[in-house]
Amino acid sequence: MNNRRQEILYTTSQLMETQGYHATGVNQILEASGAPKGSLYYYFPDGKDSLTEQVIQQTAERIESRIRLVMAEHDDPATAVAAFFVTLSGSVEAADYASGGPITTIALEVASTNERLNAACHAAYGRWQQAFADKLLAHGYPEESAYPLATLIISAIEGATILARSQKSVRPLHESGQQLARLLEATRP
Repeated sequence: MNNRRQEILYTTSQLMETQGYHATGVNQILEASGAPKGSLYYYFPDGKDSLTEQVIQQTAERIESRIRLVMAEHDDPATAVAAFFVTLSGSVEAADYASGGPITTIALEVASTNERLNAACHAAYGRWQQAFADKLLAHGYPEESAYPLATLIISAIEGATILARSQKSVRPLHESGQQLARLLEATRP
């Protein structure tokens, strides 16, 4: 992949995660990435929406890979889910609580105003839910409980990440992971 394009994507991702979609302007992206204005429109002809859509898709792929990696490292789904929360808490803490939930900010801002970006966020969350559901399904959870449990896991990740960032503590992530592990153990088929 082109380094200039990748730098624009990376810079946009960082800016939007910390300050949001609306607060991140094209000129700020260009300045922070060091890219000339023409290159943004060369790589992203539809401008900011095209760029943001690519950021969401790239972030979704990266996080889905991370989820699947952690799920594969642990045979037991309860242990795997708790481990993912610990992994996530390490990332949030390492970023000094300035990041975590890279799509959350965008999703909250565009849900009712930008169908294109809302659809990209919806697809991203769907990929993550599927990764958790696949782990549960592989261990005998029926579809009628695996998918709602995967939705609960994603909801807990998003909520606990917001709490961790606002409290500047990994405790909400650790507690959420532990409680979900208990729930998965209690509902094990």
